Amino acid sequence: MLSLPHSPLPLSPHSRSLLAHPAPGLPRNLLLGPLIALLLALIAGITPARAQDSRAQDSRVQDGSGTLLLLRFDGGMPVEAPRLKADAAITVSGPTARATITQAFRNTTSEWVEGTYLFPLPEDAAVDTMKLVVGDRVIVADIRERAAARRVYEAAKAEGKAAALTEQQRPNLFTNAVANIGPGETVLVQIAYQHPVRSSAGTYALRLPTVAAPRYSPAPPAVMAIVEQGAADPVPDREKIAAPVLDPARHAPSNPLTLTIDLKAGFTLGQVRSATHAVRIEERSASERRITLADGATAADRDFELTWNAAPGEAPSIGLFRERVAGAEAVLAVVTPPETASPAAPVPRDVVLVIDNSGSMGGASMRQAKASLLIGLDRLGAGDRFNVIRFDHSFDTLFPDLVPADAGHLMRAKSFVAGLQASGGTEMLAPLQAALRDATPEETGRLRQVVFLTDGAIGNEAQIFSAIATERGRSRLFMVGIGSAPNGYLMRHAAELGRGSFTQIDTPDQVTERMRALLVKLESPAVTDLTATFSEPGIDVTPARLPDLYRGEPLTLSARMGQARGTLTLTGRIGGQPWQTQLHLDAAQDGTGIGKLWARAKIAEAETAQLTGGLTAEAADAAILRLALDHGLTTRLTSLVAVDATPRRPAGMRLASTELPLNLPAGWDFETVFGTQDEAPQLPPPPRQRRATAPATQIAAAQAVALPQTATDFEIRAWLGALLLALGLVLSRRRLAA
Repeated sequence: MLSLPHSPLPLSPHSRSLLAHPAPGLPRNLLLGPLIALLLALIAGITPARAQDSRAQDSRVQDGSGTLLLLRFDGGMPVEAPRLKADAAITVSGPTARATITQAFRNTTSEWVEGTYLFPLPEDAAVDTMKLVVGDRVIVADIRERAAARRVYEAAKAEGKAAALTEQQRPNLFTNAVANIGPGETVLVQIAYQHPVRSSAGTYALRLPTVAAPRYSPAPPAVMAIVEQGAADPVPDREKIAAPVLDPARHAPSNPLTLTIDLKAGFTLGQVRSATHAVRIEERSASERRITLADGATAADRDFELTWNAAPGEAPSIGLFRERVAGAEAVLAVVTPPETASPAAPVPRDVVLVIDNSGSMGGASMRQAKASLLIGLDRLGAGDRFNVIRFDHSFDTLFPDLVPADAGHLMRAKSFVAGLQASGGTEMLAPLQAALRDATPEETGRLRQVVFLTDGAIGNEAQIFSAIATERGRSRLFMVGIGSAPNGYLMRHAAELGRGSFTQIDTPDQVTERMRALLVKLESPAVTDLTATFSEPGIDVTPARLPDLYRGEPLTLSARMGQARGTLTLTGRIGGQPWQTQLHLDAAQDGTGIGKLWARAKIAEAETAQLTGGLTAEAADAAILRLALDHGLTTRLTSLVAVDATPRRPAGMRLASTELPLNLPAGWDFETVFGTQDEAPQLPPPPRQRRATAPATQIAAAQAVALPQTATDFEIRAWLGALLLALGLVLSRRRLAA
């Protein structure tokens, strides 16, 4: 049983949607009512969410001890949120890792409580198991279509049964909801997943995200765009990816995490270290280590990263692994092409350096990003051309067009970068499109590269991916993740779509090493024209189209077949010279979780095919649903739900529902992100609300303008003006029609 935190945990309101967007194609007379309701709500100083449900009471109050409580009942007493503690147990077996995350929810009140918690996982995690533990009862979850799982959960909640629901909001962002936690009771929710170990240039890495960073979501389209054209909200699920955030100036970090990693590398180990956390490393054998956090339970406010290398002279050979699953075999191949090929002649480059200076990049992240960009400028060669773009809620391009990388232009660029400060929202789409825009698409004698530095704290990933897929042209996109809790899903998938690579910089002391490694990749010839050929027919392989590789990067592919036999031949060109290697599949080592990783990769491939037009939305959804149900995986279309058979909450006893607050990611500045108390980016708060957390509703309100910046009455006036204009046009057209 997990131990629990001793100090009370602050509460904040249940998140609500700011605006209820009418469905496309509705008659104007049906739209008139909602428009008037929204207008009156804003004029009255009431949030639209409260205008939609005047019965809801969702305000925070503070007791004498400083504890924040959540008021959820008409005339009821304040209810404290469940306290949370988590434990991660991870076993690394060669190229794969199996992780079990146990979350303990403790209800310290005399009320029956439902708790909802937003949490991150690796973007390539194959989540396949969830268990609910209540006392001595263990309830194993079923995988179901998302809507069906939600119906089962809501029915169990209403019936007073213990229930848990795990839903994917993004491939790296999930929610757990736990219903009917009794007074004074502790329940456990245990989630397990499989994911691959990453490697580059001989270094292997395991990452565990521990906090879901607040994300900026662009504002919904203008009211008339919704009315006239049915324009879509760029982040239709914005309320599902927002959660209350603790102000570290008022509350110590909460949600403590304990961690144990059993590392079984499969080869003699050299250095094993973590740059993000203090760790204790116990040697079990030449190839095995046990890693724990040196300080015991640690605040969940930054990603954990562990890296390891082979001992000198003990570098592993080509990695080939297989697993027998359901009458078929899954194979995972990890091949690193040699770096000894003769380099091709240097090719002049056109390099666009993009830096995010929005509010979430404040503090250490901004310093890391600026230092990284300056290193990038220093590595430009005499024949290169470049430009610099900075962005927050707006963006600036330093030069009208690409300029030579001479002393004068470089000095001006360095001065520009040095003067950047973090503030404002994260409107990423426009600067990305500007960076990809190619004035000379016919240019064949130069490489065009975009280096994009950001923490990726946005909610409109789909817009970004679509822009890259349609507008990348001949550009290669290299994503550089900055800070303690970057959006790995955005970073890695953007780099894949942009035919580049992803580099993560967690701490200031990694800036020089990791940026130089990235820039060497940019300067080195790629392994191009890669193909994979199996000697046996009927092989289902992913990725179907192999990417180009950069120096030190491995090629990872997975396949499913009836039996692992025959050969796999890989061919390509390195520095203009042909390269080939052949693998015998019957020599593959036994592996674990290979089948889950193949299915997860196929699901990601279907999502990408939908973005790029290779599959229709209907075909992609059908493929994803089939794979998810066959392999028991949580996706955007499927969820895990666990329900106890016996009702527990007595009839007539009310149920309080609340979201658990998250820590602010390490290095972030609360006031830069959410504004000061007097300028907080929110519509007028309910009475008695005190600002010791940033509630999810405040985050959603801020996102309508700029999450990491304060809102002013200008934005309110703008919304009022848009609503009045829309109302006037609708009324005028109704009169004309009459």
